[in-house]
Amino acid sequence: MPIVAARGLVKEFATPGEVLRVLDGVDLTVEPAEAIAIVGPSGSGKSTLLHILGTLDRPTAGSLYLLDCDPFSLSERALARFRNRHIGFVFQEHYLLPQLTALENVLVPTIVAESADRHGPLQRAQSLLARVGLAQRVHHLPGELSGGERQRVAIVRALINQPELVLADEPTGNLDPATAGEVADLLLELCRDQQVAMVVVTHNMELAARMDRRLRLHQGKLVADS
Repeated sequence: MPIVAARGLVKEFATPGEVLRVLDGVDLTVEPAEAIAIVGPSGSGKSTLLHILGTLDRPTAGSLYLLDCDPFSLSERALARFRNRHIGFVFQEHYLLPQLTALENVLVPTIVAESADRHGPLQRAQSLLARVGLAQRVHHLPGELSGGERQRVAIVRALINQPELVLADEPTGNLDPATAGEVADLLLELCRDQQVAMVVVTHNMELAARMDRRLRLHQGKLVADS
């Protein structure tokens, strides 16, 4: 069963005087544990596509199935639960809550999940933070962490609920080359070890080249990138 099965996705935006079609019949299948990079120029609709795949936005037309479920047929509450359980997000901006420690930020999705098991997520969070080199920083606030450390926390947060799919939008875009390489290594290593499918939108061609497949968004459609 594919993790993602998108067919004919269209996304239009109304602008003064015309309707702008950003996505024009996108087809995409993502298999379990597969890593895919989506590249293309700024403004081509890469982030728009990622937001639809993550159910943060709805397509104008077309169908999307995640884990054989039509997420847009769910109520808003059920969709939020589905998203929290099955999808992890890593953005260019880490979006950590400034008043919470690194450990507390990682645990936020587990609180939303309303799990009765409080010890399991805590142990998992501590283990993952140690694995990304932050064992001594778990009680630090985001303002006390470097950019690379904050993005490592964001990666752990994306994986804490053991999702089947991680969506990453320019995950190394705000980092210097050396730190970007380290963060990319960790993201790939963790996702592959845990058999998590991943779709990464990136301008970093070195990162894109390490994916199982590289696709280019061109004139609203996905094509294989040579």
